[in-house]
Amino acid sequence: MIRIGELAHQSQVSRDTLRFYEKHGLITPSARTDAGYRLYAESDIKRIGFIVSAKKVGFTLNEIQQLLQLEVTKDIKSCQDVKEFVDHKIQLVNQQLIETRRIKKSLETLSEACCGGDEPATQCTILDTLNR
Repeated sequence: MIRIGELAHQSQVSRDTLRFYEKHGLITPSARTDAGYRLYAESDIKRIGFIVSAKKVGFTLNEIQQLLQLEVTKDIKSCQDVKEFVDHKIQLVNQQLIETRRIKKSLETLSEACCGGDEPATQCTILDTLNR
């Protein structure tokens, strides 16, 4: 059993990050000392690595929670189950990209409509357009 500081050090994340993960149910201390210090198992180092890797590829904490469930039940789940989960995330990312491109185009249109001169902003086409 290791304390939160050692887990943070070995996992290369902060103690606050570990507390945040605990608050969101991603990790759970195995025990506490009489003084109330959190104690973790060595296997939690691997779990933190899993969480960090999942975050790096864009999964949210809720999605990571679901992935952890797939990890825990991998003996009764198929690779297809995991692939479908990832493919759904790809669809969400594609939708976000479409929305981001739409927003960018709208902002470019606003910017192009503005002269950008030194006159008072009372006649600014950007503010006029947003006030409609």
